[in-house]
Amino acid sequence: MDNCIFCMIANGQIPSTTVYEDDDFKAVFDIAPANPGHVLIIPKKHAGDITELPQETAAKVLPLAARIGKAQMEALGADGFNTVINTGEAAGQSVMHFHTHIIPRYKGEAPMVANWIQKSYKDGEAEAIAAKLREKL
Repeated sequence: MDNCIFCMIANGQIPSTTVYEDDDFKAVFDIAPANPGHVLIIPKKHAGDITELPQETAAKVLPLAARIGKAQMEALGADGFNTVINTGEAAGQSVMHFHTHIIPRYKGEAPMVANWIQKSYKDGEAEAIAAKLREKL
């Protein structure tokens, strides 16, 4: 896409600090990192979000995220890492090009958690919702 900033970054039209690159992906530092070493994995071919990502590309994302996270732990002394994929504006996706955040984490930091209010199901509600989901799957 001509005006997609992540397409431009992934294809070298906009400079970035690149950590990894292959035929399918470019992994770069986030310009507003949650922690130093925060990486974005960006596919070179545009997909708006995970629902548009071709399965063959999607199958490569998690193994790459694991490699990058392991490198963060070894090179930066991180104690763990978060792997985050936001889908849609309501979920916090700010650039409408699929990307995965790999964020190094350290003991003593407050854990990254979703800000949700815990809810519970009414009688029969869980099964009714599950049935709707099964129908669409």
